[in-house]
Amino acid sequence: MPEPVDESPQPPAPHSHAATLKRLEQSSGSLAAQAIARMDETLPWYRAMPPENRSWIGLVAQAGIAAFTEWFRHPDAPQAISTDVFGTAPRELTRAITLRQTVEMVRTTIEVMESAIDEVAAPGDESVLREALLVYAREIAFATAQVYAQAAEARGAWDARLESLVVNAVLSGEADEGAVSRAAALGWNSPEHVCVVLGTAPDGDSELTVEAIRRASRHAKLQVLTGVLGDRLVVIAGGSDNPLAVAKALIGPYAAGPVVAGPVVPDLLAATRSAQNAAAGLKACSAWQDAPRPVLADDLLPERAIAGDPAAREQLVEEIYRPLEEAGSALLETLSVYLEQASSLEGAARMLFVHPNTVRYRLRRVTDVTGWSPSDVRSAFTLRIALILGRLVDGDPQS
Repeated sequence: MPEPVDESPQPPAPHSHAATLKRLEQSSGSLAAQAIARMDETLPWYRAMPPENRSWIGLVAQAGIAAFTEWFRHPDAPQAISTDVFGTAPRELTRAITLRQTVEMVRTTIEVMESAIDEVAAPGDESVLREALLVYAREIAFATAQVYAQAAEARGAWDARLESLVVNAVLSGEADEGAVSRAAALGWNSPEHVCVVLGTAPDGDSELTVEAIRRASRHAKLQVLTGVLGDRLVVIAGGSDNPLAVAKALIGPYAAGPVVAGPVVPDLLAATRSAQNAAAGLKACSAWQDAPRPVLADDLLPERAIAGDPAAREQLVEEIYRPLEEAGSALLETLSVYLEQASSLEGAARMLFVHPNTVRYRLRRVTDVTGWSPSDVRSAFTLRIALILGRLVDGDPQS
């Protein structure tokens, strides 16, 4: 009969490099001290760091050597090196030192350990320890990349939430100092000129759309805060006093359809006004089928006014009707008659009993006063709406 097989658990075999392992354990403290001394000697950024940050790095170096010792003890066991090494320091370490600096720190520590192999390894184990250190260095490199990738992902997700809060506050008219502080945390450095651009967001991953806006903004040297809110792609852009140029520079990621740029405002707190104007323009843009893309919210004043936008109505009255009124009744009368006569100089001159050159001169004055030319069809439409609204306001006893 075959002999019975003993299936009871067997004690683990003793480590084949026990002497080297013992020496490694005994040397871990001195190796960590040497690594820290080497960093202080060769890494200027380490010397310039505050004591708290240097102590964190010292903990990481000690943990790295201790983790290597444990890894050498059980080379076949799965090891969570990132947890063993980087878990000793707080998460803020990834903000305190860059990935490049971390790589320099790890390289210095590995070099110190490599230089001590002949002293630490038991006779005959030098090549084994050196090979183990090379493999461990590779694992540490992967662990370092993983730690910084996870930190970047977490920071990116947090920044995205923060940015969404700022964009939503501006669009909803609730921007306050808190929104300004959150924007500053995202790198917004309070540019002098700010405008809001609105349009339809494309289908698909909104993160890809946001990244496309960022690439376009970097190319145009603009600061942006952006987000997809519902079906709208919202961009708060800073750094240019030309909103139309801003919209043209950023228009690529928008879906088909109108793109409207609000007026330039001085800062982020005032960006609510730009956003409201752009939103009103986007709503009214369907009434102007031949509107350019992109288009300024101010170019949509008549459509916005007809759609019931009180800001557009007030702007038309205050920027067109009132200046004409203050310039004298002759301008208002001439403009009104000219528009009623289908933009005919001769017809207006006959109705006013003046020479056509007089009408021509007064119309040029209208352009000088308002910035809108009566001879242009689009401008004439805007001027007509402004006259109507101004007369309504003057004729309302409650105004």
